[in-house]
Amino acid sequence: MEEITVSDQGTNSLYITYLYNALSGILARDGGCEELILGERAALRIRAEDDDGELRESLRERLTEVVGVGYKYRYLNARLNVALSAHDKDLLCAALIAADYEADKGYIARKIGDGPDFNIDGIYAFRLGALKEKWQRIAEYVPVGFSAGDLKQFCDFLVGESKNKIYLQGKTVFGENFKPLRRSRLFGEENTETEIMLSDAGFVYCLGDVEEDVSDFLQKFYAERAIFS
Repeated sequence: MEEITVSDQGTNSLYITYLYNALSGILARDGGCEELILGERAALRIRAEDDDGELRESLRERLTEVVGVGYKYRYLNARLNVALSAHDKDLLCAALIAADYEADKGYIARKIGDGPDFNIDGIYAFRLGALKEKWQRIAEYVPVGFSAGDLKQFCDFLVGESKNKIYLQGKTVFGENFKPLRRSRLFGEENTETEIMLSDAGFVYCLGDVEEDVSDFLQKFYAERAIFS
């Protein structure tokens, strides 16, 4: 039996819930996990029988998402001074995260360590100095007063550079492997448009009817790269 504990500040409990939801499918086969409150900290206690590496690989991937998406979102959102609605500001944060995610992911994964205890806020505070400096440069690069027109031009560039394919059914976004994507939950709540932007999609294949608000978003940001069936 292997036991792993992941914890964060109590105010970051949504990250622990994200990990719980992401890992519970794997652990249902051979183990289990539970959310806990340990003093002022939110925690996830994981128990697994004879881990063959799948659990630790999945945990490392999800911890990377918590830092590279959740923590980076809060970092950017607090520092960007832009002339956008709250929703469009989230789209900008999502686009900035997606643009650098693969590079950030590799760096974060190397800094996580092997456990058995993972303190997410400690990893962020003490092991990611160079990464936070990069994030600061990104925030400083975005000009004060960055507007909706600027957002459209920036997203047009990113979409035009990407060959990634995603699928949309209802309001659920699926990756190329047809697994649902839920990383927008790390912004505070699941949102279809933010999820699409986070995916660094170059093409969106819509399976069935698309709700009007999402259709408007696709027509604005994806134009001919949204394929309706």
